[in-house]
Formats: sequence, structure tokens, C-alpha cells
Amino acid sequence: MIRSEVLRDIAPIISDQLVVCNIGLPSQELHMIDDQPSTFYMLGTMGLSSSIGLGVALAQNKKVISIDGDGSVLTNFGTLPTIANNVADNFILLIIDNGSYGSTGDQPTYAGKKTSLTAVAKACGCENVIECAAEDTAETLRQAIESDKMTIIVCKCESGNIKVPVITMDPVVIRARFMKEIESRNA
Repeated sequence: MIRSEVLRDIAPIISDQLVVCNIGLPSQELHMIDDQPSTFYMLGTMGLSSSIGLGVALAQNKKVISIDGDGSVLTNFGTLPTIANNVADNFILLIIDNGSYGSTGDQPTYAGKKTSLTAVAKACGCENVIECAAEDTAETLRQAIESDKMTIIVCKCESGNIKVPVITMDPVVIRARFMKEIESRNA
């Protein structure tokens, strides 16, 4: 399975959750599969989906799922110790690890070689880290949502991209509707 197939599998599970989605192709794929006002699509700022998702989780009580890629986590390596030291039991980080920088041309990442993001997350102090195969991601994510425990999921999938349209929605509109959704859920 490739990333877009994983996103298609989890779309029904996350459609009613607050979601912060990684830059580039993952956001475009999720937007095409199931656009929701409860999803904050990252159109830039590689590596910050997990940091923004953690911040949203710490600022309010509703569940927040951050979808990040292995390349982005490697770009912002400080995110894993930050998550470990700022536990939010309403936060789930789903790292879709395809071993490549998918949005920039599928160049290989070190996570596709010797570096295990599962081992790194555990070494940083993250207590609930689960590695799963792509086809098990939906069930693993469902269990994490039900557990009410901060969870990091490392989904191992194949590299590959599909053709998707760019998101034409203005970033200000994306932010505004996401913030409105957070406000209504916490009213």
C-alpha cells in the first residue's frame, strides 16, 4: 500500500476528528479523498504538522490527530522529544513512513534505510509507540482513538504518489474554518 491508500482507509475514522495534515501531497490527497473543515491542511512548513497538532491538543480537550511523514519528522527531529515531554492524552501522531520525501520527488529518507522512527520515538521518551503495516493502520488508529492515551503510530508503507489536484482554498480560509471547528467543539 502507498500513502494515498492508507489515507483512503483511515478517512472514515478521522472524518469526525480534529486533524492536522502534513504538507504537500499528503494534504492534497486527504483533501481530495474527504475534505473536512476539521482538517488543517499544511500547504507549507515542512516538519511542523506534529508540532502544530501537539499545540492544538495541549490548548483544548478534543482529540487531535496529526498526520506526518517520515521525511517531515526527520526535518523537525525536535518534535519527538517535545511530544515525549509534553504529554497530551488527546494527541495521536500518525507517521506515514514510506521511506521517502514523497512530496519532493520520492528521494529516499534515512527512515527507509537504517533509522527506525519507532526506536527514536521510544528513545526520546514517548511511552505509547506502535509500529504497524500499512494495511493495519486503520484498526491501529481506531484503537488509539478509543484508548484516550497519547499515541505515536509509525505506519510502514510503500513509496509512491498519485496525481492529485493542488488545494486551491486560501490558507486563511483553511485556518479560519479549522479554528471555527475547534471553537464549536469546545463550546
